[in-house]
Amino acid sequence: MPRGPRPAEPRGRRGVRCPDLLRPARALAGRLRRVAAVRLVDERGFRESGGPPDPGGPVRISDFPVPDTLAARGALALAQQYQSPAITAHVLRSWLWAEAFAVVDGIRGIDHELLYVAAVLHDIGTVTEFDNHTISYEHAGGHVGVALTAGAGWEQPRRERVLEVVVRHNWPGVDPREDAEGYLLEIATGLDISGSRPDALPEDFRREVLAVHPRGALAEEFGACVRDQAARKPDTAARRLVDGGVVAKLAANPLERL
Repeated sequence: MPRGPRPAEPRGRRGVRCPDLLRPARALAGRLRRVAAVRLVDERGFRESGGPPDPGGPVRISDFPVPDTLAARGALALAQQYQSPAITAHVLRSWLWAEAFAVVDGIRGIDHELLYVAAVLHDIGTVTEFDNHTISYEHAGGHVGVALTAGAGWEQPRRERVLEVVVRHNWPGVDPREDAEGYLLEIATGLDISGSRPDALPEDFRREVLAVHPRGALAEEFGACVRDQAARKPDTAARRLVDGGVVAKLAANPLERL
């Protein structure tokens, strides 16, 4: 599919150094680098499970196998180590929503491993250990993904795709013809945070996902997090989200009452 240019990063103050920003990711990358073989998931997806569900049919969590790869395992390990349970549940729901939207919207040929890694790491730039004081949290998190996937043996163009997809999840919209994975993560996080397209996915599937990955304190935690990011970095997407009423949308999200 066509690839867009590398996302531009907001301009920050010159001379500011954050030497410890990626130290945990680099440490994990070093361990991954010593492993010789990497078994990548087939980009057409779901070979082992017999194929994706049919559009319009029932959708279940079991339809979407977690990629059994070094990068996927490393992404989840970072999320669980550094993020709160509520934020980690949010990123895992976002991955499942994204896979389900691919089914209902009829999008094929996506890179499932890339989508999983980007989804699981898309908010990791908000935590203290990876926060960057000069660029947006989505750029910071995207660079964590670049470091992680470098250690997992990904080639540079595919590593750059992690950054693109993570950054674009905070765009107002993504054209699926330009970036299928970016589009899927953007609409998935839109559902989980703002309640966009709440009836597009089958209700039974939404209930199943919420039972396995409950929302918990997401509204309170993410609301506080994005307000902090907007206050400290007013030229980033966090400011637009706050000005657009994301805190109220979190509280009013239909998933809170399902």
